[in-house]
Amino acid sequence: MDPAAARFAEAAASFRRTPVVTTTPSKSHDSQALDALTGGAFTAPTSGERTARIRDWLAGNPDAELIQQVFQELSVRDRGAAKPLREKLDEIKRARGQEALASEWAAKAQALLELPRLNIADAMAWQRDAAKAGAPLSKEPLSALRTKLSERVRGIEDLQHRVQVQREAAVLLAQRIEVLSTKPWQDAQAALEALRTDVAAWQQQADTLAQDTNWASVDGKFPPLLDASKAQLLVVWDAFQASLEQARLASENADAPLPPVRVWADALRLARGEVPEPVATPAAAPKPARPAVDPAQREQAEARVSEALAKLQQEVAEGHGKASSAAATALRAVLKDHGRHVGDKLEAEVHTALVSAGELEGWQRWRADQLREELVIKAEGLLKRPEGHALGGRKMQDTLRQMREQWKQTDQGGPANHALWKRFDEACNAAHKVVEEWLDKRKTEAAEHKAQRLALLEELKAWAAEHATSTDWKLLGRSLHQFDNRWREAGHLGEKAFADLQNQWKEAIQAAAAPLEQAQQASIDRRRALIEEAKVLGAAPMLRIDAVKALQQRWQSEAQTIPLERKFEQKLWDAFRKPIDEAFQRKTEEREKAAGAMSQVDRAVLDAARAVEAANASGDAQKIRSALAALEAATRGQAAAAAAAAAPLAAPAAAEAPADATATLADAPTDAVPEGEAAAEAPAPAPAPAPAPVPVRKPVVAMRGDDRPGMQKAQPAPARGGARFGDRDRGPARPGDNRFEPRRDGRDGGRFGDRPPMADRGPRLGDAAFRAQREATEHAQAALRKLAAQAHGEVLTNLLGAWEKRAAEQVPSAQELGGGVNSAVRGQWVQSIAAPAGDDKAAAEALLRLEIAAEAPTPAEQISARRMLQLQLLTRRNDPSPAQTWAQDTAKVLASPYDAGTARRVQNVLKVLLKR
Repeated sequence: MDPAAARFAEAAASFRRTPVVTTTPSKSHDSQALDALTGGAFTAPTSGERTARIRDWLAGNPDAELIQQVFQELSVRDRGAAKPLREKLDEIKRARGQEALASEWAAKAQALLELPRLNIADAMAWQRDAAKAGAPLSKEPLSALRTKLSERVRGIEDLQHRVQVQREAAVLLAQRIEVLSTKPWQDAQAALEALRTDVAAWQQQADTLAQDTNWASVDGKFPPLLDASKAQLLVVWDAFQASLEQARLASENADAPLPPVRVWADALRLARGEVPEPVATPAAAPKPARPAVDPAQREQAEARVSEALAKLQQEVAEGHGKASSAAATALRAVLKDHGRHVGDKLEAEVHTALVSAGELEGWQRWRADQLREELVIKAEGLLKRPEGHALGGRKMQDTLRQMREQWKQTDQGGPANHALWKRFDEACNAAHKVVEEWLDKRKTEAAEHKAQRLALLEELKAWAAEHATSTDWKLLGRSLHQFDNRWREAGHLGEKAFADLQNQWKEAIQAAAAPLEQAQQASIDRRRALIEEAKVLGAAPMLRIDAVKALQQRWQSEAQTIPLERKFEQKLWDAFRKPIDEAFQRKTEEREKAAGAMSQVDRAVLDAARAVEAANASGDAQKIRSALAALEAATRGQAAAAAAAAAPLAAPAAAEAPADATATLADAPTDAVPEGEAAAEAPAPAPAPAPAPVPVRKPVVAMRGDDRPGMQKAQPAPARGGARFGDRDRGPARPGDNRFEPRRDGRDGGRFGDRPPMADRGPRLGDAAFRAQREATEHAQAALRKLAAQAHGEVLTNLLGAWEKRAAEQVPSAQELGGGVNSAVRGQWVQSIAAPAGDDKAAAEALLRLEIAAEAPTPAEQISARRMLQLQLLTRRNDPSPAQTWAQDTAKVLASPYDAGTARRVQNVLKVLLKR
């Protein structure tokens, strides 16, 4: 078990052992005393007042035992008012648990502080584990202890840093001494006192570091480093002092020995008048000859060194910092044992490889710190993402795992950095709280999902036992499908738990679906038999429609009784329908072959339809009406259909007929021309053939007797109790009502007793001819309506223009104005226009009457006047209505002065009235 988890379990156990005031007292509480204690909370009339008094009482921080007593007494009467008490008790319970955790972790922190040698990792682990256990680190005493631990850790790290600084200072002092040894001894003598002061200060600071209280807690590698730097600096300093003293004595006494420093000795020789000794160059110095070595021994030594050298070169090439350091150490050890037996060339390669390994180690150290800083910044930014972009639990867990793995790989490439590790670990622990919450939530959801699936499993078993003998296969299939959907949507589980429950679910669902599967298999067999019957019917030379219908009804009955899987059922249906469709296709092809040859009537109709389309394109109303008449004649199959269809195209003189014989474009009084009128204006067709004689009904020889009411001729039919949909109540019989008289065609009178027999519609047309005739007729009627509307607009424009100019001769003729205007009315309008302008008041009232007659809208400023006029008209019962006097009202308006607004109103009114 994880140490942190163990500590948390121990804290939870100690918390459970902590006594909490939750026991019921042996004697009942005094309600009156508690009511007085709480300020009348028990006797308050409403729940809100009781809650308010309880909150006021709790504001005084009463004892926990009293709170427990009041809660036990009040929770029986009013749970809502007892809610603040329960929250207070929970708060006290949490506080006591926090106190237990705080005391436990405070003891551990105190133990760490009392250790003479504190490990930084243990101090950081204490803070991390305490936060995981839920200890109140922000409260006392843990807050102070955490501060102390942080200060001590900071002091240890600062002490280690100072050791490194002192080491660098020692190196710098040694370099200063070395530089002074290359200058004249007089300069060194002048800088001696300052150098002595710096060396003494360094020694004092080094001694101070060793006397620090945290020196025992410093990492074990730092004290040896400080001691080595101190020893090296003292050796250099003592040698420098001795050489300088010897140089001073040699300058005072010519017989004194010269100092070992070459520069100083040469300067003293020149001062004495002596010649300096020549400097022997290393290249000129003869290289000592190596002793003779046994060839076998040399070969063995070179093999060992070459092996170690190859390993070091491989690690350097791959960039492994730690591995290359270890390989370099191993190569030095091998070279120490066998270096005197190897050749110069191999020795040069060894030194080159060692130099490369040293450079790689330094670069790896720098690169590792750079990578660690990037990881620290990334870890600290996990919880600082903008709103709406925060990482979820799964993503946060994967990210933290990857970052820790990257840190481990970085540690393999260079020495550890405790300061960066501390920051990185704190950031990861803070971000890991999101993962912990997600894991807890996921664990809770998994438990709920498992309980839900187990309940669904039991429900399925109970349902299967209940419907074991049911034959409602549709209900069974639908219910099983619903169970499958509910299981599929029951939530996520772990792989192991889901595999276990999935096996149980499969067994239960198979047991529940066994009766349905048996019925489905039997239905499949029956449907395959129906498919075979369909193949036999489709292959028969004579297709029997009644047998096909009966077979299809059997299939539909089977399909509606037992459902199958949709795709498989569609596949069976396609196999069943295929032979029947093929048989009907063969029958259709035979019928089309028989009717393939177009009849003479169809060709005539198609030609007439083309002629109608040509007439529509010409825009001549007379040609369109003539073409329509020819098309009607061709449709009825008359002998002169071809001549009638060719007449409008072959005789251009027909379009130039005089106005009194043929109607011009402006003569159209309505939007559409009736079909009978168009036929009347067309050239007279040839006389139609005589209708076929009506077959004579055979006399009734014998009739079966029927004694039901109303079935005998002598008795009237009894009245029905209630009307059926479509029946009409004709009321009592009236004189001249012949609805019960015999029909003219010899049949008994009925609903359409006196309707004449239906006229002959001509021969049956083919599909192409029928569609061409219908489309040509529709296009021709639309063209006539458009032309009539254009003519009507031109007539109104001419009328209003005559009114504006007061030119009576420009008033359109009665024929142009339409059937609603006779010669007398037109004469009235001519007189009104020819006379001087009259009274505007009478014209205004007449215009309102026209708008009422046409049911046209009135301008907003005239609405009140129109309403007043309508009220006056209601009182004039014997006066003619505006719809009857619109012609006279128009004459009054035309007698008034012309106005553009009035003209627009008159135009809107006459558009409607002239078409009636």
